[in-house]
Amino acid sequence: MTDKDIFFEIQKIDEELKKREPNDKLKNYNTKGMVHKKQMEFHMCQKRNRWVFGGNRSGKTECGAVEIVWLARGIHPFRKNKPNIDAWVVSLSAQVQRDVAQAKVLSYLNPAWIEDVSMLSGRKDNALGGVIDYILIKNVFGGVSKIGFKSCDQGREKFQGTSLDYVWFDEEPPYDIYKECRMRVMDKQGEIFGTMTPLKGLSWVYDEIYLNKNGDESIWYEQMEWMDNPYLKKEEIDSLTASLSTEELDARRYGKFTASGGMVYPEFDENVNVIEPFNVPYEWYDNISIDPGLNNPLSAHWYAVDYDNNIYVIAEHYEAKKGIEYHADMIKAICKKLNWPKRNGKIYALIDSAANQRTLASQKSVTELFFDYDIVVNPNVNKDLFSGIQRVKTYLKNAKGDSKLFIFKTCTNLIREFKSYFWGNSDVPIKKDDHSLDELRYYIMSRPENIKPKPQKSIIQKDKERLYKKIKYNNKMH
Repeated sequence: MTDKDIFFEIQKIDEELKKREPNDKLKNYNTKGMVHKKQMEFHMCQKRNRWVFGGNRSGKTECGAVEIVWLARGIHPFRKNKPNIDAWVVSLSAQVQRDVAQAKVLSYLNPAWIEDVSMLSGRKDNALGGVIDYILIKNVFGGVSKIGFKSCDQGREKFQGTSLDYVWFDEEPPYDIYKECRMRVMDKQGEIFGTMTPLKGLSWVYDEIYLNKNGDESIWYEQMEWMDNPYLKKEEIDSLTASLSTEELDARRYGKFTASGGMVYPEFDENVNVIEPFNVPYEWYDNISIDPGLNNPLSAHWYAVDYDNNIYVIAEHYEAKKGIEYHADMIKAICKKLNWPKRNGKIYALIDSAANQRTLASQKSVTELFFDYDIVVNPNVNKDLFSGIQRVKTYLKNAKGDSKLFIFKTCTNLIREFKSYFWGNSDVPIKKDDHSLDELRYYIMSRPENIKPKPQKSIIQKDKERLYKKIKYNNKMH
C-alpha cells in the first residue's frame, strides 16, 4: 500500500469517526442556555402562521433552523411530533440559501441523522460548499423526513404542486410565493413560519402579518432585538448602533417596520404599552371617549387611571356601517359587563365636536341621538392635533423613559392604528385609519389627575379632633 493509499484510508476513517461523534449543538440549544427567551416564545407558540421580526444577529435565523430540524427529527418539545414530515426552507436566492439557512440547518444536523442529500450544484460530500435541493433526515419514529430548499428567484411556478407540512421563510418572500406556499400546507393542515429583518418598508408583511388587517387568528408574531441575544457583547452592540441611522437602527436592531415619512408614535412599544387584561378596581374607572362614524368606523374606548396617573385602555367598541341605536346598545352592553358607573341612570362620555353637526339624513345631531338612548356625550374636547400628539407621546414614554399608557391586548384596533400611523406631507399625519387615535387624544387632552382619596378617619380620631378644637377654643376665650 502506497503512502497515498494510506492517506486516503486514514481520511476515510476520520470522516467515519466524525459521523459517529454526537452533535451536541442541537441538545445544547435547549439544555445549556443557548436559547434565549424570545426564541423560546417562538418555539412554544401553537399558532399556524408564526413570524419573528428581528434585527440582524438577534437570533431569528437560529430559532428558525432549530425549529425545522426539531420537526424533521420528530423531537419538537412543544408540538405533537410526526413519524415523517415534508417541509421547505425558502430563501431569497440560491446564494443566500447556501450561506445562511442551509448552513444553519446543517450545523444542527448530526451527519448520522442524514439519510441522503440531493444537490442542485456541488458535491454531496461537501454539501456546505454547494446548493442543496433536499435533505432526507432519519426521524426518531423510524420514518424519513424531507427538507427541501427553495429560492424566491426561481419564480412562483417552482412552488406549485406539492403538499407540505411546514414552510420556513428565511427573510421576506414576494407575496405571490407566500400565497403559493400557503396553498401547499392547506391539504395537510400544515404550518408556516418566517424569520426576517423588515428592510422592505411597509410591504405586504406589514399589512397582512404585523397589522393583521384580515383578523386572521392563526397569525402570531414577535420582535427581537440585539439586547435579546445574550451572546452579543455590549461593546459590540454600542459599536453597531453608532454606525447606523435612526431608520436603519429601527429595522436592523429592533426589527421594526419603517416608512419614508416615519411613524408618528415611534415611542409605542408593543412589548411595554400592550398588556394582558386584569380586573381593574372600580375606583380607577374614569371616562369613555368616542369618535363617531356611520359609514366610517365608530371607535369607543373605556379609560381607567390609577393613583400614579397611569392610563389604562380597558375595553373597545369599533365597528363601521351601523346606526346610532346599534352603537348605543353595544356601548351599554360593554358598560354593563364592566359595571361602569352611571349618573342619574345615564352613561357619560367624550365625543368629537363634529357630533354636534346635523346631517341631511337626520333632523338631530349625533350628540342628540346618543342622548335619546341615555348616553350623554360631551363634545367640548380639545382637538388640537399637534399638542395632542405630543401629550400622547409623553404618556407612551416620558423624559425618564417611563411609560404611563397601557392598553389591554383586547383593544386590537387601537393597537393596529398605533402601528400604522405615519407622517405625510407638510408634517401632517396621513389621514387614514386614525379613529381610535383621535378619541384617545380627546381623552388625554381632557383628563384631570386621579387623586387618591384620603383615608377615612376613625370615630376615636374624630373625637380627638373635636376635643382638641374645644380645648383650643376655651384657651382662646380665656
